[in-house]
Amino acid sequence: MDKSSRIYIAGHMGLVGSAIHQALTNKGYKNLICKTHDELDLCNAEATARFFQTEKPDYVFIAAAKVGGIQANLKYPADFLYQNLMIASHLIHQSYLHNIQKLLFLGSSCIYPKHSPQPISEHDLLTGPLEYTNEPYAIAKIAGIKLCQTYNRQHGCHFISAMPCNLYGINDNFNTETGHVIPALMKRMLDARISNQPYVEIWGTGNPLREFLHADDLANACVLIMEKTCKKDIINIGSGEEISIRDLALLIKKITKYKGELIFNESQPDGTPRKILNSSVIRQMGWNPKISLEKGLLQIYKTVFN
Repeated sequence: MDKSSRIYIAGHMGLVGSAIHQALTNKGYKNLICKTHDELDLCNAEATARFFQTEKPDYVFIAAAKVGGIQANLKYPADFLYQNLMIASHLIHQSYLHNIQKLLFLGSSCIYPKHSPQPISEHDLLTGPLEYTNEPYAIAKIAGIKLCQTYNRQHGCHFISAMPCNLYGINDNFNTETGHVIPALMKRMLDARISNQPYVEIWGTGNPLREFLHADDLANACVLIMEKTCKKDIINIGSGEEISIRDLALLIKKITKYKGELIFNESQPDGTPRKILNSSVIRQMGWNPKISLEKGLLQIYKTVFN
């Protein structure tokens, strides 16, 4: 990419898309193309085609997605499968038709089997059953990866898929029902502190281990992938550090100054027991994360809730 390239960021208002937009702006890219959902429904094939015909982007970041935590995935499985399939299909196909120079498709570590060897390598894709609670979302993301790979193979495209670990940041979804674990827990503990609730209930045992990465660190990795020549078509992006859900909850409790009790409801699902990525490829490209988990959580607390 050069600084005058026309760069389309799909999902520029979301957690990842907004961070990519900021990272590109910080590096001097001026010609960024952005559309809200009201301006462009990516589930609409005709609207997406008209957008590409009119805007003619040179590069595409696909950060648009329907996302959520375990509760949302269990409640709206058809929505997660359909909407993410449509977004990936329409954007990848139109990028091929309009000779996009390079495309980056954002996936998720949930694409890997529930009981993958740890740390999880890019080669572990499709080697075992998925975690049931987010299977529809994972299948849609796997379809996007396979679209990228097959368009590369059949049409000579340059489409790359990036697989981040669990993400968080200031533009996260802080809805207690549909948000991911960090924003949902932070909002629930702050609400409990304000209303003097004696305890906060957390789904599962608290034992699963998770790897978290700040969206700003991910964005820098994504821009690096688009700027550099890369022979890989799937690249893991993780912090390399893991923490149990129990210890995460205790850290959020400390940051939010909540004094009540944490009760783990073991009748509810845990999700995948452990999920840490082998991110050696992106590190060999020169990227390393800069924001520690505690520093990132403090940033959210001070920026979003103060």
